[in-house]
Amino acid sequence: MTSTAPLAVTLGDPRGVGPEIVVKAWSALKGAGQAFVVVGDAEVVATAFPTGAAACERVSSMAEGAALFRRALPVLDAAADRPAVPTGPAHDRAGAVIRWIETAVGLALRGEASGVVTAPIAKASLYAAGFEFPGHTEFLAALTADAPWEGERGPVMMLTAADLKVALVTIHTPLAEVPRAVTAERVVRTARVTAEALRRDFGVAEPRLALAGLNPHAGEAGTIGREEVEVLAPAAERLRAEGVRITDPRPADTLFHPDARKAYDAVVCLYHDQALIPVKTLDFWGGVNVTLGLPIVRTSPDHGTGFDIAGQGIARPDSLIAAIRLAWTLAARRAAA
Repeated sequence: MTSTAPLAVTLGDPRGVGPEIVVKAWSALKGAGQAFVVVGDAEVVATAFPTGAAACERVSSMAEGAALFRRALPVLDAAADRPAVPTGPAHDRAGAVIRWIETAVGLALRGEASGVVTAPIAKASLYAAGFEFPGHTEFLAALTADAPWEGERGPVMMLTAADLKVALVTIHTPLAEVPRAVTAERVVRTARVTAEALRRDFGVAEPRLALAGLNPHAGEAGTIGREEVEVLAPAAERLRAEGVRITDPRPADTLFHPDARKAYDAVVCLYHDQALIPVKTLDFWGGVNVTLGLPIVRTSPDHGTGFDIAGQGIARPDSLIAAIRLAWTLAARRAAA
């Protein structure tokens, strides 16, 4: 992998806001000195350009795309079975959406792309087509499972916004199932992957992790919940014995204010909303999803397909732009290592 290779940006659901924000991101970044190539449907991308504006061009390789990035948005056209219906979830395009992800990951594994940035997908459409993974994160882990990797194997989902980074022990687990799903092994693996990624990808020499509690007041010494005593504190002790700097479980309601954020580099959170609510409150438009513990760089905007506003020209590209910039940074660090 080289930091000069372009990123592969998958189009996501072609009837969501993906095409629009990809075009807007290119308009904002075309003079940045680094390139990305869209993996998707060139006809769909072309319709997202304002009338009279510069357009996209089909390319046959990532190198060709990098060469023309300043004057046109390069698209590695992997379209198939183009849709007849122009709006709503692209159930009939699920196979193509999956192939775009597979293509981008293959490019990154071969070193033709320096990383992968994924535009939002509609999971229900993919499930209807037989997609067996909860989401992007797990699918990317499966696609890269056989690739060499010297670190602790993920995937771990991290969200980052401004000066806050949060890593999730469980992701899309129903809240009623979270206590059973939060095991010591999961906490330990998540913290290991996060600490390694902070050193390798984010340049933090000695990562400091905070561990969120599950219960109110982190269980009040076991009086309003036993998970902190029986699962979380032993996991933290085990991690510290391995050399990972991590706190005992802390009350989640006091972990995210500005003074608290100065004391750690990332928080290990136990469930979806515990992690995502502070990130989206801090920077709703600029949050980025990063997959840790993979042999490739992968980032994503921290929002969904936006079917309700697709095609109206009002979708904001801030999160995708932040995801592309972060992917460039992470890829450069890995290339320089």
